[in-house]
Amino acid sequence: MMDEKGMVSVITATYNMGEYAELAVKSVLEQTYNYVESIVVDDGSTDGTPGIMARFEDDPRVTYIRLPQNMGQAAAKNTGLRNARGKYLAFVDADNIWMPNKLERQLPLFDRSEKIGVVYSDVKYIDGQGDLLPYIHRTYREGLITEPLLLENFVNFNSAVVKRECIETKGVFDESIAMGIDWDLWLRVSTGYEFAFLDEATYSYRIWPNQMSHNKLKRLGCAEKILDKFFQKNAGSVSKRCQRRVWARLNCDYGKVYEQYKEQRKAFYSYLNAIGNDPLYFPVWKGIARLIIKCVQKN
Repeated sequence: MMDEKGMVSVITATYNMGEYAELAVKSVLEQTYNYVESIVVDDGSTDGTPGIMARFEDDPRVTYIRLPQNMGQAAAKNTGLRNARGKYLAFVDADNIWMPNKLERQLPLFDRSEKIGVVYSDVKYIDGQGDLLPYIHRTYREGLITEPLLLENFVNFNSAVVKRECIETKGVFDESIAMGIDWDLWLRVSTGYEFAFLDEATYSYRIWPNQMSHNKLKRLGCAEKILDKFFQKNAGSVSKRCQRRVWARLNCDYGKVYEQYKEQRKAFYSYLNAIGNDPLYFPVWKGIARLIIKCVQKN
């Protein structure tokens, strides 16, 4: 029987991704760190996922749970959490792949401090066929990261390993949010725990046409809901200056999206709202300048 004190429970929520799911599960089972369990939650798939998962039915490390209908990614992941036994929890979406030594490289970082609740890492990018894509440069942070995390979700979700106690104290995924559920979770965890970063790629993130909808306004609406909830429940946890910058950035992002949709009036008012929150946020003025240039060129 596995040692549950050191076990990592790896949750894979999948919906109609039978094409890739086997690779994701295999990447968990082939870890050089031996104490793992794979919990696959099939969120009502209508493709060949059940048949593919049947290939693992004789492996005691794999638990396959099929939901009767599509409940959404948060509900599927929470189902996985309820069935997890490990001290540590991790996630690999069905279209992504872990490196074989991922857990072996990340778990020792928890020994740096008892305050560390999450260890995350860098990532490689691949296309639908598994071919390597250009690297995307991002700025990563360690320690107490709430303020920078409010401005950008830089915690690569499928890289993160989190202590079970973080979920027990800060809560599971919010099923009322359609997008950004990982950012919402990490924000809550960041108020009580430190984050550690491993400066190497431990998994491959697949970028392909059939991923979840990239509806930009919907994503921004979810971000606004997440931020509203966070500030209501964590009043005083971050500086007023940070809060102003957060709202300025969100309104600026709205403005950029409205520009792309050629809704110039909405873009202008979004930029004005951003200036009202933080007049020193430079990207807002760049947006205003773009609108003015477009208006002049049009006339």
